Amino acid sequence: MPGAGTFRQDFAASVVVALVALPLCVGVAVASGVPAELGVVTGVVGGLVTGWFRGSSLQVSGPAAGLTVLVYEAVRAYGLPALGVLVLAAGLLQLGMGVLRLGRWFRAISIAVVYGMLAGIGLVLIAGQLYALGGVTAPGHTLAKLGGLPALVGRADWSAVALGAATVAVLVAWPRVPARLRIVPGALVGVAAATAVAVLLGLPVEKVRVTGVLEAVAPPGWADFGVLASVGAVGTVVALSLIASAETLFSAAAVDRMHDGPRTHYDRELIAQGVGNSVCGMLGSLPMTAVIVRSAANVEAGARTRASRVMHGAWLLLFAVAFPQLLEVVPLAALAGVLLHAGWKLLPVRAVAGLWRTHRGEAVVLLVTTSAIVVTNLFEGVLIGLGLAVAKAAWETSHVHIEEVREGEELSVRVVGNASFLRLPKLLDALDALPNGEHVRLDLSGLRHLDHACLTALEGWERKRAPLPGREGVV
Repeated sequence: MPGAGTFRQDFAASVVVALVALPLCVGVAVASGVPAELGVVTGVVGGLVTGWFRGSSLQVSGPAAGLTVLVYEAVRAYGLPALGVLVLAAGLLQLGMGVLRLGRWFRAISIAVVYGMLAGIGLVLIAGQLYALGGVTAPGHTLAKLGGLPALVGRADWSAVALGAATVAVLVAWPRVPARLRIVPGALVGVAAATAVAVLLGLPVEKVRVTGVLEAVAPPGWADFGVLASVGAVGTVVALSLIASAETLFSAAAVDRMHDGPRTHYDRELIAQGVGNSVCGMLGSLPMTAVIVRSAANVEAGARTRASRVMHGAWLLLFAVAFPQLLEVVPLAALAGVLLHAGWKLLPVRAVAGLWRTHRGEAVVLLVTTSAIVVTNLFEGVLIGLGLAVAKAAWETSHVHIEEVREGEELSVRVVGNASFLRLPKLLDALDALPNGEHVRLDLSGLRHLDHACLTALEGWERKRAPLPGREGVV
């Protein structure tokens, strides 16, 4: 925690982070299909609970756009009362993974799958928020949302569209304004400007509905735990824990590159997230993850210790309790604009272009993962991407080739590489193409791996090869 020399910097940074977090907390909650206050509750827990842990000193946790799609689907499938159970179970799973020191293994996930996951989340988020921007109820499935976009043009509330578009314009232009103005977060400026215009002009656009933080908190009852008997619900728990953990630890790696302070302890950070999500689940709130936007704002604002993120949680709590009525004048279209911008930033356009030029196979994994998420859902799409990445890695590591060296009247054939069943057809084709009627010596000493399928096939090839000097030709 801070000394006298760092408290001022941490205090100032906490105010900035709270101003960045507030519209994002509310926007993520609305996009997830839950009361807006629950997003603020998760932000408060991310500061006052997770903020105390020593896993990563400067990254900030709260509700994230990356989990919006999964939470929306879960609430639609199992109902809002079950959300707390799912989040609690995901938090306990995270806690267990941290205790078992599995945090470091998240760094082994294919970067193409991670980019594909982010791109899929971004596309699904954009598709849904375009309807929120136009004040129209969105269809249930992503493909239906995409298919309904042409008809959306004729149904949209263009006053709401203008407010949302103006919010996006502010967010896009804000990084280019003078540095002294950028002390105020762009998301806050965009939402405040859209709100002011809507109030001054009396625009009949839909606003955020607020019931009060204490009224919105609804701990799950014993009957709600019955949802865990569903295989689909268990899959949702696993997806929540894995995706939240992966996003947190990838964010931690990015934040570590932004400052010179203590590096992240991955297992401790996973434990911190598990405790935070367990508390969120007991409060019936949204799941949390470390968020790169808030974390970057924390670093750029000059934070020095974890006190800044703890104080940011206190600011969110103070605002939610003392000034909840201010949320009721915020147009939903402005929040949709914030999330549209967040969804666009999740699309790794440069990464796709770079991978296509240098590692085309990785680009294919990325695109397949993204497409699978859009066509199916987040959990199944990520599983498909991981399966393809594993298959690609297995294929690429099973390189095998044949070297032919003539030694007098004998042809020495040396097999080099990894001989697995994946490359067995290629290996047998090369051996069958050897000239008949020659003495062939098969040298397997260059193999780093030889599985049973290849060994059996090579023994069969040797037996039917004629003329061959028996097994003495195999080394």
